[in-house]
Amino acid sequence: MTRFNTQLVHGLPVDDNNTGAVNPPIYNSSTYAFESVDAMPRWDYARSGNPTREFLEKQIAQLEHGTRGFAFGSGLAAIHAVLSIFQPGDRIVAGDNVYGGSYSQLNEHFNRWGLLVDSVDTRDLEDVERAVAGDAAQGRLPAKAVYFETITNPLLKVNDVHAIAEIAHRHGAVVIVDNTFVTPYLQNPLDLGADIVLHSATKYLAGHSDVIAGLAVVKDDELGQRVYFAQNRLGGVLAPNECDSVRRGIQTLALRLDRQQENAIAVAKYLLGHPLVKAVYYPGLTDGEDLAAKGLRGGGGVLSFEVVDGVDPADVLDNLKLFRLAVSLGAVESLAELPCRMTHFELPREERLKVGITDELIRLSIGIEDAHDLTEDLEQAFRHAEHADSAARDGALAESVLI
Repeated sequence: MTRFNTQLVHGLPVDDNNTGAVNPPIYNSSTYAFESVDAMPRWDYARSGNPTREFLEKQIAQLEHGTRGFAFGSGLAAIHAVLSIFQPGDRIVAGDNVYGGSYSQLNEHFNRWGLLVDSVDTRDLEDVERAVAGDAAQGRLPAKAVYFETITNPLLKVNDVHAIAEIAHRHGAVVIVDNTFVTPYLQNPLDLGADIVLHSATKYLAGHSDVIAGLAVVKDDELGQRVYFAQNRLGGVLAPNECDSVRRGIQTLALRLDRQQENAIAVAKYLLGHPLVKAVYYPGLTDGEDLAAKGLRGGGGVLSFEVVDGVDPADVLDNLKLFRLAVSLGAVESLAELPCRMTHFELPREERLKVGITDELIRLSIGIEDAHDLTEDLEQAFRHAEHADSAARDGALAESVLI
């Protein structure tokens, strides 16, 4: 059996043509011919299946150690399909610090269709136990699923997949893990007890900010049939060209993520020593987490930090030159954003503050540039922000004197 890095490059054997091509073909066909009325072909209509999509789906299943993979038109499309396997009245326990789009889908879409959602701090295992178990006296049945992220967005809190899965399975709940932030290179949630793994493949897997895609992988065939039904009937499948873009990105995942982690650690250490920074969040470096104990082989390439009181985070972000002010993450270029007004604007402010996403929090997605260039870019942006703060204080003082 080949090792992980080789699987990234080669995927699974391509035996559907005799051209000798080293890459799988891109099949841009919406329909497929029947040999006869009585002969059911392997392929009939591209929404139900496509050879290019199948290659990617088999590859992500291989990398995540699952039985079956599914490719969707976006990460939210993958989440939508997976959540749609549940019934009205089913209760889902969700992490209280999930991506804003996931929060919106759970609390503003699926609740209209009768799904019940309870948010908990998934790092508090006693709270998870209580939430999943329900309360028979109050008529709250055990939860049908637990949904959370391997490492939360944007505060980078590390969840214990194995411990949460043990709790969930005691009560018959399905464990759904969003593994976007670490990818199968750094963790395999199915090996730790998860039942379904999700990815926004737009991020690290594709890796170049040039494709929107989502992936799901299941542990067993029964779940696979339910997710496939949702994929086929809802129709949010990934087109062949985009499937190939994700496949091509996966080939360099390990190389990119190694560099991104190396750079992220360097940037986090720089920020820890900066006088305008109040707090830094990076797994394993700033939180004392034993990543290996939670099944992680690294902390990824995303970090967050809070500026000190009196400094406007917008003054930092608006003066960055190398970092691009943009949402998303996991690509070769470094990105910076303000969660309260960008990725997590869907969360009501009181909910956002409750989980620690302050108005001063900045999230960085670290790319593969030279780390010295990244820290120098941050340094000059901090100088601009400090000057703006000083100018604002001087203006306020002058105004008070005139009064």
